[in-house]
Amino acid sequence: MYRIRFHGRGGQGMKTAGRILGSTFFLAGFEVQDAPRYGAERRGAPIFAYVRASKTPIFERGIITRPDLIIVADDHLPAIPGAGVLVGAGEQTVFLIHSNEKAALWKERLNLQGQVFTLPVLTDSELRFRGAACAGGAAALLEELNIDLLVEAVQEELAPLGSVLVEANCTIARAAYNALVEHRGAAHEGGPVSATEYTPPNWLTLPCDAPLLSAPAIHAPATSELTQTGLWRSEHPLIDTSRCNRCWWICSTFCPEGAIQVDAARRPHIDYAHCKGCMVCLAQCPTHAITAIPEEEAAAQGESP
Repeated sequence: MYRIRFHGRGGQGMKTAGRILGSTFFLAGFEVQDAPRYGAERRGAPIFAYVRASKTPIFERGIITRPDLIIVADDHLPAIPGAGVLVGAGEQTVFLIHSNEKAALWKERLNLQGQVFTLPVLTDSELRFRGAACAGGAAALLEELNIDLLVEAVQEELAPLGSVLVEANCTIARAAYNALVEHRGAAHEGGPVSATEYTPPNWLTLPCDAPLLSAPAIHAPATSELTQTGLWRSEHPLIDTSRCNRCWWICSTFCPEGAIQVDAARRPHIDYAHCKGCMVCLAQCPTHAITAIPEEEAAAQGESP
């Protein structure tokens, strides 16, 4: 059975990548499971999606802890323990990382035992198709899948988006597949998981507190200000003051985090320490005065706090 995990951030298309790869397997005659896994849904937060594929019925359920192939869409994630990128990785695990860095550097940096490949980095205009690129790169490393099945899966899964976006995703998926097809067959099916070798989670047993201590209560105001959610962003919103009509109540009201503040002259300002990059303000601005650039570009320009 193939056990595959896609790691990325909310909004980067990992759910889409899992669906596309799962459909590609299905078209190749496999039994398939594919599902995303995330906590509270928020743009920019680490998430993962998993795919199981087998020629026989699949009885496994839940999170994949012994992956045969791990695809990482954001090369900042391996450094975040909570993202769980390295969980269960062993000698049989193949890594595919979307990064400008060399594969050999990632192998050394993460002390990986299996093969490591890098997915050609997309341009800023192509980043919204990252899910299709990850699915295409993954398909290229699997012996039983081919580019025709991949394109058919993209067309089936993304058909509701319209022909223009479908073709754009197909183009990106083809490019990623062709960039890695020379390594076809690098990822192999893992063996069955034995129930007798199962290691249960290392649960923590916490004692119960007295009712007055454990009862839900807020003992101090404004503590949410101490949590800087700006670290979640993958896109950085910017306000063009020359186009802003100072209809401040729209963007500040729709911001779910209250991260848009208004000064005495009725001009909105973004609190980047607490802006999580959901881009609701961009969608609601009637004059299109709010735009966005990738967070890395903003950091390079000194825009990020």
